[in-house]
Amino acid sequence: MNKTLIAAAAIAMAGMVATVPAIAADEYNTSSGLTAAGAPLGLHGIDPVAFLDIGNRQEGTAVHTAVHDGVAYYFTSESNKDTFEANPAKYLPQNGGFCTFGVSVGKKFDGDPAYADVMDGKLYVFLSEEIFKAYQKDKAGTIAKAEANWKKIQNTKATEL
Repeated sequence: MNKTLIAAAAIAMAGMVATVPAIAADEYNTSSGLTAAGAPLGLHGIDPVAFLDIGNRQEGTAVHTAVHDGVAYYFTSESNKDTFEANPAKYLPQNGGFCTFGVSVGKKFDGDPAYADVMDGKLYVFLSEEIFKAYQKDKAGTIAKAEANWKKIQNTKATEL
C-alpha cells in the first residue's frame, strides 16, 4: 500500500512539474535580489519610457512598478508605467539588457544604463565607458553582430559563455 501511495504521489508531482513553465536561463540582465513585486529588477531601476521618450535617464521608483516576462521595471510615474504596459517591446532594452558590445562577441556582461545609446528607437546598454567608446567606432556593425549572436546565446547562462 505504501509503495503504491508513494508511486502515485511521484506521478502526480511529476505532472505538476511538467505544467510549470520553464524559467529561462539568463534571458534578462537583472539586479540581484527581488523587488516588492517579487521579480528581479531590470535596467538598474532606470525608467525605460523616460529614457526613450524624453532622452533622460531618470530613476524610477518601486511605487510605479510593472513586471514584464518575470522582470520588474521601475517608472517615474503611473503614466510612464501605463505607456510601458501598453507596448513593452518598444521600451525594453535590446539583448535582454545585457551589454550590446558583449553580446556582439558572444558574451553576457552587465548593461549599465549610464552607458547607453538609442538607435532607431531602440535602447542599447553597455558595460562601461571604455566599452561604449569601442561601440561608437562601429555602431551599426556592433548592433548587427549583437542581433545575430543574441539569437544564439539568449537562452544560455552567462557563466556558460
